[in-house]
Amino acid sequence: MHRMARRAETIDLAVLGLLHEGPMHGYELRKRLNLMLGWGRVLSYGTLYPTLKRLLRAGLIEESPGSPTAVTGRPKIVYTVTDAGHEEFERLMSEAGPTAWEDDNFDIRFAFFSRTDMEIRLRVLEGRRMRLQERLDRVQRELSMTQAEVDRYAAELQRHGVESVEREVRWISDLIRAERGEGDPGSGPEPAPQPSGPA
Repeated sequence: MHRMARRAETIDLAVLGLLHEGPMHGYELRKRLNLMLGWGRVLSYGTLYPTLKRLLRAGLIEESPGSPTAVTGRPKIVYTVTDAGHEEFERLMSEAGPTAWEDDNFDIRFAFFSRTDMEIRLRVLEGRRMRLQERLDRVQRELSMTQAEVDRYAAELQRHGVESVEREVRWISDLIRAERGEGDPGSGPEPAPQPSGPA
């Protein structure tokens, strides 16, 4: 799937997932989406409103006037997920193939994991771990090949990349063990930083 189409589908999933929690107006949706996406991927109104228009046209959400704003006195538009939107959200969340493991999509899917069957959660987590392990193997090979050729700051940056991926692999492995009931059920996985983009 093309990267732009994948990003659009990821934002669709995030909007539908948030609207499952209840009706929201655009400002609140954008604020919640930016919290979910993390500091590295701020969502602008120029991205959000075309997404909302597309979801409206597809019948996945609907809009209605909310309470008037204090500044203009005009009602804010409130967005609500429709029955078709609920079905589309379930369809997107049930996908467990490679697109679910990638950086663009994994964080959003993980945020809504409580609404996913354990079998699908495990498949997505195992796929994500496999993808990270491939990345880790590649970065470690590059590090060993280039360490002698780069200055210490470039080498430190590469080492930081390796450590970041290793930390996420451990985090994912802890989550998989907890899903399978192999860990201490009272403690769950240790908290770790949210996964970041490619190392």
